[in-house]
Amino acid sequence: MERVEYGVDAVKELLSTLTSDERCGVMLEFEDARPDKFAQLVTDVPQWTEWMG
Repeated sequence: MERVEYGVDAVKELLSTLTSDERCGVMLEFEDARPDKFAQLVTDVPQWTEWMG
């Protein structure tokens, strides 16, 4: 969650250190824990799904 407060680049950096299964788990947890911030991410950076690959 702290990474989200620092912006998109911090989220991308965090996700880049994880396996694809871990990335998926983090994003699902993020959506459940902070739906407002997750919605903001989806709105601000619609290409976020590309980070999952």
